[in-house]
Amino acid sequence: MPAQPSQSPQTASTRVLSIIPPMTQLNTPYPSTAYLTGFLRSRGIEAFQEDLALKLVLKLLSAEGLQALREQVLALPRKRQTPATQSFDEQFEQYQRTIGPVLRFLQGRDPTLAHRICNRSFLPEGPRFASIDSYTVGEEGDEPLAWAFGALGTADRAKHMATLYLNDLADVLRDAVDERFQFVRYAESLATSQPSFDPLAQALVAEPNLIDRTLQALAIEAIERHQPTLVLLSTPFPGNVYAALRIAQAIKAHAPHIAIGWGGGFVNTELRELAEPRVFDFVDFVSLDAGERPLLALIEHLQGQRSVQRLVRTFMRDADTGTVKYQNWQEPDIAFAEVGTPTWDGLPVDEYLSLLDMLNPMNRLWSDGRWNKLTIAHGCYWKKCSFCDVSLDYISRYENANAEILVDRIEAIVKETGQTGFHFVDEAAPPKALRALAQELIKRKLQISWWGNIRFEKSFTPELCQLLSDSGCIAISGGLEVASDRLLALMKKGVSVEQVARVTRSFTEAGVLVHAYLMYGFPTQTVQDTVDALEYVRQLFENGCIQSGFFHRFACTVHSPVGQNPDEYGITLQALPPGNFAKNDVGFIDPTGVDHNAMGRALKKAIYNFMHGVELDADVRSWFDVKVPRPTVPRHTIAKALG
Repeated sequence: MPAQPSQSPQTASTRVLSIIPPMTQLNTPYPSTAYLTGFLRSRGIEAFQEDLALKLVLKLLSAEGLQALREQVLALPRKRQTPATQSFDEQFEQYQRTIGPVLRFLQGRDPTLAHRICNRSFLPEGPRFASIDSYTVGEEGDEPLAWAFGALGTADRAKHMATLYLNDLADVLRDAVDERFQFVRYAESLATSQPSFDPLAQALVAEPNLIDRTLQALAIEAIERHQPTLVLLSTPFPGNVYAALRIAQAIKAHAPHIAIGWGGGFVNTELRELAEPRVFDFVDFVSLDAGERPLLALIEHLQGQRSVQRLVRTFMRDADTGTVKYQNWQEPDIAFAEVGTPTWDGLPVDEYLSLLDMLNPMNRLWSDGRWNKLTIAHGCYWKKCSFCDVSLDYISRYENANAEILVDRIEAIVKETGQTGFHFVDEAAPPKALRALAQELIKRKLQISWWGNIRFEKSFTPELCQLLSDSGCIAISGGLEVASDRLLALMKKGVSVEQVARVTRSFTEAGVLVHAYLMYGFPTQTVQDTVDALEYVRQLFENGCIQSGFFHRFACTVHSPVGQNPDEYGITLQALPPGNFAKNDVGFIDPTGVDHNAMGRALKKAIYNFMHGVELDADVRSWFDVKVPRPTVPRHTIAKALG
C-alpha cells in the first residue's frame, strides 16, 4: 500500500490519468475509470479521468467537425460516393446549422426543440429516415416499424429522429473516412480473437485519417491539461483496442516520459498469454484482472519503492532481451468493501447523449439516459455456467459488501452527480444482497431508479420482486440462454424454463421490465431444440413474462468449462491458429451439423418482432427461411406453468 501524502512526498508527486478510449456507450460513461479514480483518491493519490470516446464524437459532430468531414466527402471519387455521402453533401448547410441544437437536445439541455424536430422540416433527412415511413416487418438491426414510431409521444419521436440523424452522420464517417467506424465497436475486427498483432500493427502505422488525427489531438490536450506521470487505458471491448493504442501512440510521441498502463475486460479475457513484444511499443505495462492491487504495485515501482519482480499480474517487455515477461508477486487483492466509492468527477456528466435506437421500453435503457454504473458484488456467486469464463477472476472471485456500505456509495454518487439512476453491472446480482440493499434504500427513504442483471432463480419470489420494485427497481435482465431444459441442464444454468416463466412473471406483475439474454448454437443443439426454444420464447412474450430479449451466437472460449472439457459436451475443438497476441474464442466441430447461421437469422427476426408485439400468435416455423419441424412444446405450456 502506498504511503499517505503526509508521509511521503513521492505519493503526492504521482499523477494518474485514466482514459476511456473510443468507442463505448454515448449515453453514460463506462465505469472502469470512475472506479479506479475513486480508489486512487481514497489512497491519497492524485487521480483524474477523461472520456475520450464522448469527446471524440462531440468533436467530430460539431460545426467545425462537419466542415472537415465535408472536405473528405468532396475528395471521394464518384464511384465511392454512397447514398449517405451524397445526401450529406446536398444538405450540408442544414446539417451544419442543426448539429449544435440537436446535440443540446440529446443532452437534455433544450427539450422544447422536440416540437421542431417532429415537424419533419427542421432536420436534414438521410437514408436512415426511410424507416420512419416503412411498415415492413423488420429484424434485429433494423429500425422500428412505422406504426410503433407513430405511437410515441413528442419527446420520444424527436429523440428517435435525432438518433437517426446521428446514425446518418456515422454512416458518412464510415463511408468517407474510415470503413471501420461505428459509435460502438470501432475497428472491432482488428482485435477480436486475433492471434496475431499484425492487423493492429499495420493499422497503427498507416497514415492517420481524420478520426485518428482528431483523437490524437484530444489525447495530447488531456495530457497537457492533467500533466500525468502515469496514464491508464481501460479497454473493456475489442472495439476499444485500436483507438486505445492510437491514444498511446500519440502520448509516446508527445511525452515519452509518461508511463502507460493497459487493462480492462478485453485484456483480462484475450491477452492472458500475451507474448507479443510490439505491444510494448505503445504501452509499458499490461495488467490482468481487478486493477486495484496491480495498480498500487505499479505506482510503488514507478516511485522506486518496489522492484520490477514485485509487480502484480503485470506483463512488460524486458529491456535486455526484448521479450515479454509476466510478473506476479503474490499479494491479496483489495477487498471489494475497501475499493472506495466510484467518482465521476472530471467526466462531463451533462454532455452525454441520450439516444433512442429501439423503441422497446426495456431495450432502450442501454442507450437512453445517463446511468450511474455500480457493482453490488465482485464476481459471480453461482460461477457454474459451462459457457462462461468461470475460471477467470472477474467471475470466480466472489466478494460482496454489506448493504450499508453500498447505500453509502449510492448516496455519495447521487450527491456528486445530481442524478438518481443506477445500473448495477454485476455478473449476477445475488438475491440476498438485493434484498438487503432494497431494505436499506427503503429504510433511508432514498429515492433512486435502478436496474441490473440477475439469475432467474426461485429465490426471486413474488414478495421479493415487489420489495425490489418498491426500492426503485425498474428493470431486470437475466440469462435464459437456450430455452430448453435439456440444454439448460447441460449448461449447468441451475434453472428450468418453467421456473424462469414464474420468476419473470413475478417481476412483471411488480411493474419491473424484464430482458432475457438468449443463445443459439450451443453444443449438441439440434434444429428441433431451436424451434422449441423459439416457441418457449414466443409464449414468454405472449404471457407478459418478458418484454425484451436478444439472441446471440454461442462462442466457445478457452476459459470456459466447454473450452476446457469439450468431451463432456460432445464436441471436438479445432486447433488454435499460431500467434502471440489474443487468445479467447476457439472453433469447434459439433456432430449435429446444424446450420446455426440460418437458424440465427430467423431467431433474430422473430424476437425483434416479438419485442414490438408483432405476430405473437403465429406459428414460429413461419420465421424460418428453411423447412423446420413442428414445435414439440404445447402452445399453452407457459400459461399452464403460471397457473
